[in-house]
Amino acid sequence: MEDSKSKPWIPFTANCCSVEDHSICRNFSRCKPSRSDFSKNVAPLPSFRRLLFSDLSTRSNSTRINEDLQQSFGQDLYDFQLSELRGVTQNFSSNFLLGEGGFGTVHKGYVDDSLRPGLKAQAVAVKLLDIEGLQGHREWLAEVIFLGQLRHPNLVKLIGYCCEDEERLLVYEFMPRGSLENHLFKRLSVSLPWCTRLKIAIGAAKGLAFLHGAEKPVIYRDFKTSNILLDSDFNAKLSDFGLAKMGPEGSNTHVTTRVMGTYGYAAPEYVNTGHLTTKSDIYSFGVVLLELLTGRRAMDKTRPKDEQNLVDWAKPYLTSTRRLRCLVDPRLAGQYSVKGAKEMALLALQCVSLQPRDRPKMPAIIETLESLQHLRDMAVTSGQWPVSPKSGKNNAAYYAKGRKESGFGCKNSVVAASPRIKSK
Repeated sequence: MEDSKSKPWIPFTANCCSVEDHSICRNFSRCKPSRSDFSKNVAPLPSFRRLLFSDLSTRSNSTRINEDLQQSFGQDLYDFQLSELRGVTQNFSSNFLLGEGGFGTVHKGYVDDSLRPGLKAQAVAVKLLDIEGLQGHREWLAEVIFLGQLRHPNLVKLIGYCCEDEERLLVYEFMPRGSLENHLFKRLSVSLPWCTRLKIAIGAAKGLAFLHGAEKPVIYRDFKTSNILLDSDFNAKLSDFGLAKMGPEGSNTHVTTRVMGTYGYAAPEYVNTGHLTTKSDIYSFGVVLLELLTGRRAMDKTRPKDEQNLVDWAKPYLTSTRRLRCLVDPRLAGQYSVKGAKEMALLALQCVSLQPRDRPKMPAIIETLESLQHLRDMAVTSGQWPVSPKSGKNNAAYYAKGRKESGFGCKNSVVAASPRIKSK
């Protein structure tokens, strides 16, 4: 990892609405989006306005930036004053702090319907960007432009923004269940049930499908568990569009750009060549499927060397029904569909194929995942999970100790709840 001043993401509460800091891989750096990136129509509903990113990003005068944004978005986004956002967060009180990272801090706030005409009373998440950090003005602007024009049930809703002097803030809908990362890997969190994991995977897939299916596709480029936020009903919504990029135009097959992303999630061809396509997102989606299936992080330096990269470790298990038992998250304690786990494993294997052309498209992924929702062949009731006289909770603990179960050949089946990998 490159040296940087960025702090690792530190969640302060399980109910955290956050947009995680970007972990920058070796030789990864910020790229400068071209004028064409944000000046073309992307989708008929909603359509992208002809908003020139480069024009806005080069203007240092916050007043002119606000004027341009107001002209472009009108009532779709609210232009907040810094004093108003101080008020709704009690001056960015530490009591309202949700988390912090390379971008700055995220605070919970409350707005009432008297603050702006048409704005309903609600809880919000206010993201205060560190302009001198890794995610500065350009990422703030990219997020305003993308989320200001893209609306979908599986994308987090951007309510408004603040551009005042050197301050850059974003105001989102509050997501009470926080991030998928917190639920999968936080030590004290209750394990997500199998049906909930499926629901989250389907919702996230629909968000990506919406982006990829636009007339001019949008490449999300930062698909990972920390950027999948959950509402009170565990509906998944994609957040953090600071790295999003318009897809190739005309006869071009890819976008060539500097490589940015997070270890373990970035597609190998993108890391090696800088060639970015929607299939790069498909690879990242496959990694998240493996995280949902195994309860392990995409990259975990605390594990033995041959287990640190989830894709490399999991691949030998994905095509064998017998060995697949060793891969499934032990915290599920057998409460998962045997056929469903097998199908999800095969789907994940397709998604993380080294050949981009062999990866499925999002509609096919959604169809496969939705077909698994009705399956009820639970491993614990079909003899596919070792049953002990003790409870399922103790059974999961049995695996957590790393013991070997006769007939299963499972080693190192340790519950994954390791701390976040920090930049060095």
